[in-house]
Amino acid sequence: MSNFQIPNSLIPDNDAERIKKLRAYDILDTPEEDTFNKIAILAAQIFNTPIAQVTFVDEERVFFKTNISPLAATEINRNDSFCSIAILNNNVTLFSNILEVPELQSNPFVTMENGVRFYAGAPLKTTEGLHLGTVCVLDVEPKEVTEQQLKMLETLSAIAMDELELRLATRKAMRTQTDMMNRIVHDLKNPNTTISLSAELIKKKADDPKVVTDFADRIKRSATSVLNSLNNLLDLSQSENASFRLNADEVDVLQILEQAKNNFELIAAQKQQNVIINCNCSSVIYADSIRLQDAFENLLSNALKYAHPNTTVLINVTTIDNDLLIEFKDQGQGLLKDEMSKLFTKFARLSAVPTGKEHSNGLGLSIVKMLVELHHGKVWAESEGKDKGASFFIALPVH
Repeated sequence: MSNFQIPNSLIPDNDAERIKKLRAYDILDTPEEDTFNKIAILAAQIFNTPIAQVTFVDEERVFFKTNISPLAATEINRNDSFCSIAILNNNVTLFSNILEVPELQSNPFVTMENGVRFYAGAPLKTTEGLHLGTVCVLDVEPKEVTEQQLKMLETLSAIAMDELELRLATRKAMRTQTDMMNRIVHDLKNPNTTISLSAELIKKKADDPKVVTDFADRIKRSATSVLNSLNNLLDLSQSENASFRLNADEVDVLQILEQAKNNFELIAAQKQQNVIINCNCSSVIYADSIRLQDAFENLLSNALKYAHPNTTVLINVTTIDNDLLIEFKDQGQGLLKDEMSKLFTKFARLSAVPTGKEHSNGLGLSIVKMLVELHHGKVWAESEGKDKGASFFIALPVH
């Protein structure tokens, strides 16, 4: 007999939330895995059944992650699956003899030759209480089972859920590591370019002590920037887990912008570009100078990279309400309306292309967004359209 009253609808009220959570685990349509296979095998041994499965109930189907059964299948229709019923129950769903359950007597897996007569399924429960699927056993003969067997089935479903959580945590860790490495490589490109250009100019002007001293200082600053980026590798990783802390102090934003401009002087000169900073207000705020410089240099790098040769990049510093507003305004290729929503996302691909064959990996703006938001600031862009230039704004709280 059934220990669970079958409702009229097999769709729970939280089904949209449940399916969203299920897909976050990225388990649907994946091949068999040894851990889930062993869980199903153990369930079959405990209940002495010919069929055992690890299932996940999707929107219109039930996917078999493991299917130990004479019937080879990877999915069935959700309406025909006993697991669609089991996810409605907080406990193990048990049908000792399905022929005694009127609602299931017309089920195609019951009416078929050697049809199912016994079913027990324990739901796979997330920490939020959502039921994603089951660990279940089936037989073609009615069967009486013990309470201990049912508890063991619940334990197996908990083990399967632990494996799902482990897979998700591993993927997140790998994604964090990949993002971290992409960011650090991105941050190392600009100082390395400065080092390379400075070294070339030193070779050409080796007889001029003043030029040698000047470019040697630039190399030293760029090398220090590289070292800082490497030292901050762990910090970037920690920021993904909200444990990152800024090293905040009273800083002068104008001085940081001047330093960024100086670091990009050689790069701008390659395309005969000019950088002008306008500031007619107090630019002292409480912030992390290294992080701000990272954000400013990313925006300045983009402005120079996507602007045409022989143009000017304006950096305007003003105050509005209680914010310090920094605008990076270029005379470049502009932005299309449908591109605005893609800005500040990782690996965004836009219509604009670097005008000097520079490399772009689509990470710069996402890094800017992260750094600015850590300062409780805002970042956005404005453009009148294609080939009409663009302005990128950073608003930072003064207090």
